[in-house]
Amino acid sequence: MPHHGLLYIVLILVFTLSVLSEVSKPIKHIVYLTGQHNIVPEPSLVAEVTHVILAFMRSETFDQPQQSSWPLFTSVADVRPKFADGTAIMVAIGGWGDTKGFAMAARSNESRKLFARHVKTMIDETGADGVDIDWEYPGGNGEDYKTHPNSEKAWEIEAYPHLLAEIRAAIGPLKLISAAVPGLPRDMLAFTPKTLPDINKHVDFLNIMTYDLMNRRDNVTKHHTGMKLSLEAIDAYLDRGLPPAKANLGLAFYVKWFKTAADSDCATHSVGCRTELMEEPHTGADLGKAGAFSWHDEVPLELSTSFRKALQNGVYDDKDGGHYYWDAQEQIWWSWDTPEAIKKKFPAVIQKRGLGGVFAWGLGEDAPEWKHLKASTEEIQSMRADSFVGRDEL
Repeated sequence: MPHHGLLYIVLILVFTLSVLSEVSKPIKHIVYLTGQHNIVPEPSLVAEVTHVILAFMRSETFDQPQQSSWPLFTSVADVRPKFADGTAIMVAIGGWGDTKGFAMAARSNESRKLFARHVKTMIDETGADGVDIDWEYPGGNGEDYKTHPNSEKAWEIEAYPHLLAEIRAAIGPLKLISAAVPGLPRDMLAFTPKTLPDINKHVDFLNIMTYDLMNRRDNVTKHHTGMKLSLEAIDAYLDRGLPPAKANLGLAFYVKWFKTAADSDCATHSVGCRTELMEEPHTGADLGKAGAFSWHDEVPLELSTSFRKALQNGVYDDKDGGHYYWDAQEQIWWSWDTPEAIKKKFPAVIQKRGLGGVFAWGLGEDAPEWKHLKASTEEIQSMRADSFVGRDEL
């Protein structure tokens, strides 16, 4: 009996320590700092930020055998003092339309090793804490999907985890690797039940791009960063083997608009309302029937009257979880997150699924009022406070 009692105590201690470990893990609050909007607010507004990702370096930079410079719109040394001590400063490689360099890197063992070796050198020379791989997208459905069909890129699906493995082997376990990954199931070609467990071995977390969930390839209206579609994206990764703690929800600090078809009545069917043709069918080129701008950008003159109406009259869709407005006169569908819409996502998505945190595209895009940053910060602070209460109760 004494042995059984001791064993019981040990089991209780092990369980308690494991719970404490989970509770004490900091909730990640990640922001992308972009070359388009290289603006950082006063230190108090970014005190809760845990990771800053500088976007972007070009992928082909790392394919050059004699590469010795690392072009970026800023430097790690310049950015680090603008954030709290201990904030991880990472460098993002790639971005929308930047696929050729990744394909070249992933092609063979030798090319993967070269790419990874240069990533390590870049990290060492810049002082970065890690790297974010922003390949959009391995396996296809990128910007060039009409001119280079997915059948040409199927090999990338298996090569992608191998590239991540080489990067991890080169930079070691103490540096960070993240990846920006698609939020639309149709684009998750390289993220399958077979590949995700392997991908998981090499990354610290995945930034799931739960925005641009409506884009010019669609023909009916959706909320571009809506709650329902965001949950579907998150669940797709969790169902395929990604641990929740490695999944981060994406927040959009910008507005999107789309032209609806002339005979569409979006007043009665706001979601699922037919749009104009927004993409050239043969080349995939943008036809100018959709667009986006940040809170820091000047609103295009031709859209300013419609956007003013959207701000005044926009409503939240409780069913699908998105803030929107349809301008019947201009035939424009507006989709964006208000600070209140962002706050709703924390209990409904992040806490409900036990995710590792959130990330925003992008920090400077929310200037000058920083309303969306403040909303996410308040929710992060609340979650952290609840974690400490839970730990005290243990």
